[in-house]
Amino acid sequence: MKEIGNIGFVTPHTYRFDTPIKLQNGHILSQFELIVETYGELNAERNNAVLICHALSGNHHVAGYHHSDDKYPGWWDNMVGPNKPVDTNRFFVVGLNNLGGCHGSSGPLSVNPETNQPYGANFPMVTVKDWVNSQAMLADRLGINQWAAVMGGSLGGMQALQWAIDYPQRLRHALIIASAPKLSTQNIAFNDVARQAILTDPDFCQGQYNQQNTIPRRGLRIARMMGHITYLAEDGLGKKFGRQMQQDNYQYDYNIEFEVESYLRHQGEKFADAFDANSYLLMTKALDYFDPARDYEDDLIKAVQRIEAKTFIASFSSDWRFSPKRSQELLDALVAAKKSVQYIALESANGHDAFLMEDEHYLAAIRIYFNNIAQELA
Repeated sequence: MKEIGNIGFVTPHTYRFDTPIKLQNGHILSQFELIVETYGELNAERNNAVLICHALSGNHHVAGYHHSDDKYPGWWDNMVGPNKPVDTNRFFVVGLNNLGGCHGSSGPLSVNPETNQPYGANFPMVTVKDWVNSQAMLADRLGINQWAAVMGGSLGGMQALQWAIDYPQRLRHALIIASAPKLSTQNIAFNDVARQAILTDPDFCQGQYNQQNTIPRRGLRIARMMGHITYLAEDGLGKKFGRQMQQDNYQYDYNIEFEVESYLRHQGEKFADAFDANSYLLMTKALDYFDPARDYEDDLIKAVQRIEAKTFIASFSSDWRFSPKRSQELLDALVAAKKSVQYIALESANGHDAFLMEDEHYLAAIRIYFNNIAQELA
């Protein structure tokens, strides 16, 4: 096998769209921007492009480094790069930050052109359908009539499914990883608790916290800590931390004593420094609203009947947030609709986050699938 390489340094690019986009809630954005990173080269036939859709807290920085001081590469660097499963020697890979995000695309931190003030809480609600529509506009700008594949995990997988339903002729493959055709009641409940942590933070200031030179750090920390627990499996968390303590004796107070407490508080602090609260609220509502069957008499089989792409689905045994049962629902609907689909059920102790981690069998499955896509291009 060829030596696996790294993408190296990458530079994001911002695309401005002056064509209005009508959102699902009826609101019209007269203009918007999407920040994008690309890896590899678009071939002469313009048919080797792969769109990577990010999950809740993801962004456009999928792989590589921005500068020499970066401690970590992009969030899916183990997946995308030279001779990696999504091989940038053969594919032109596109990553973007979705509308409503906080890493450079139009969102709550952006200036509202109508008021010349940051949107803050006034940025409109967005849905997965809205994201897919804006991504289609990006594809037009890049001169990509049809994606070789649209791929994502979790909320990213929902976008891949929505792409396959809404734009059936504009992608040849949809890779839906650790995802679901809609959220369970429990997942909606988790999201609401996370939002309430933010909304009830005294520093939230009805979403206009930036104007008050503050941020709802406590709410963001709690939301992330709770969310992070749900992304991990009990076995994996237990193996990593157990009941390890920072000191030998109980301190009989509410400060950090167990290693897992230290880990979660660190994750919460890091997230509060990096993510915007209004964007978090928007992203979790987009998760809640996702339900493509809703437009087809609540019949998932009717919804996926529109799909022309070949579909790849992957689930992880210890993922209780997006359990294998939810992937099976989608698989059953695709089979009933007589669609081309491959499904891999992977054993893992890493919970929902397994789709981001090193896993020999998982990465091998993706590599084989993309090898087959590359053979279609030959």
